[in-house]
Amino acid sequence: MSSKIKTYNPKEVTIAAGSHIVTGFADDTFISIEANGDGITKKVGCDGEIVRAVSPDNTFKVNITLLQTSDSNAFFSQMCDRDLDTGDGMFPLLIKDLKGGLVFSTEAAWCMKKAAVTRGKETNNREWELDTGDAVFNE
Repeated sequence: MSSKIKTYNPKEVTIAAGSHIVTGFADDTFISIEANGDGITKKVGCDGEIVRAVSPDNTFKVNITLLQTSDSNAFFSQMCDRDLDTGDGMFPLLIKDLKGGLVFSTEAAWCMKKAAVTRGKETNNREWELDTGDAVFNE
């Protein structure tokens, strides 16, 4: 019976952006991964014939949400600056749940733009939107 019990621990989710280990995750959702492509689409002809098309787009949008005090904000900010200045701001990205399940990897990821900065009475989060080249995503 214990083989049907699964455990999730957010402390067991790691993100490596190049040689940088991302830390200081937000207190709620801290990773979001979404395919850019259309997956499989279909068309139905006037006579009822159906054709499917498989999208060749194997790229993803990855959102990483961090506490405003996270040291990783400086890493992503520097990579944005480097990319805008020299075009050399890409880095490999690996996201892994050490308890099993989620594995996402790509040889090329980059920041779309700097995360918004807000300040208030309480601490705030910063959300970094990354885009990728071809990626491998296993759940």
